[in-house]
Amino acid sequence: MKFFTTGEVAKILNVSGDRVRRFVRAGFLAPSRQKRQLQFTFQDLLILKSAKALLDSRVAPKKISRMLAALRRRLPENEHLSKIKIYADGRRVVVWDGKTRWQPDSGQFVFNFDAASVLRKLKSVTPARARRNVERRAEEWFELAVETEATSVADAMRAYRRALELDPTMADAHLNLGKLCHELKQWEEAEAHYRAAAEHATSDATAYFNLGVLMEDLKRFSEAVRHYSEAIKRDPSFADAHYNLGLLFESLGQKPQAIAHLRAARKLYGRR
Repeated sequence: MKFFTTGEVAKILNVSGDRVRRFVRAGFLAPSRQKRQLQFTFQDLLILKSAKALLDSRVAPKKISRMLAALRRRLPENEHLSKIKIYADGRRVVVWDGKTRWQPDSGQFVFNFDAASVLRKLKSVTPARARRNVERRAEEWFELAVETEATSVADAMRAYRRALELDPTMADAHLNLGKLCHELKQWEEAEAHYRAAAEHATSDATAYFNLGVLMEDLKRFSEAVRHYSEAIKRDPSFADAHYNLGLLFESLGQKPQAIAHLRAARKLYGRR
C-alpha cells in the first residue's frame, strides 16, 4: 500500500501542511504514523478532500465528522481515489463509485439519472396520467424520488409514497422517506417508516441506527439505547452506532458502557 507524507497531501489538495494537520487534530481521520511522521493512504486523501470541500461550503464541523465517519465505515480499504467522487448538492453529500451513488450519512442510494430531466418527468405526471400508469414499477418511482430529493423534497416524498403504494414492503423507500420526514421534524411518520424498513429488511442495521438517532432527538433515551444495540447486533462493525451509543451512555452517566462502545468505535475507525 502506498503512503503519502503531509507535504505530498498538502500539494495534492492545494492546502497548507498546517491545515492538513488541523484536519487530523479535529478528528476527521486518523492516519498511521511512522517515525513520528503522519502517513496517509488513498482513502485518507479522499476523506481530507471531502472535509476541505465541506468546510469550504460552511458545513458544520460536527456534521462533517458524522458524515466522514460513515464514509470511512462504508468505503473499501483499498479503494482508489480516482475511482470515487464526492460532491455536495446543497442539502446532501453524495458518493459516486463508478457504479452507484449513495449518501454516506444515511445509507440512502442515489440512482444515476439526470435530476433535472427526472423532475420534469415527475411534474408532467398528472393525476389522471398517474392512474393510467398504475403498472409503473415501484422501483421506477423510487428512482424518481431519490433523484428529485435535492431539487424538490415535496416531489420526492410524493414519489416515495407512490412507490410504497405499489410495493408496501420496499424497505429502501421506507428508509429514505423516513429520513426526509425526520429532517422535516415529522416525528411520527419518520418513526413509522423507519420501523417499516426494519420490519421488511430485518438484517439491515441502518433502519435501527436511524431509529436510534430519532429516539435521541425525541429524548426517548432508553429506546435509543435499544435501537442502537439492535443495529450493532446486526452489524458489529457499525462504528457510528458504537460511537453514538457510547456518547449516549456517557450522557446517561453509564461510564463503563460508554467507554466500551467508544473504544469499539475508535478501533473500528482505526481499521479504516
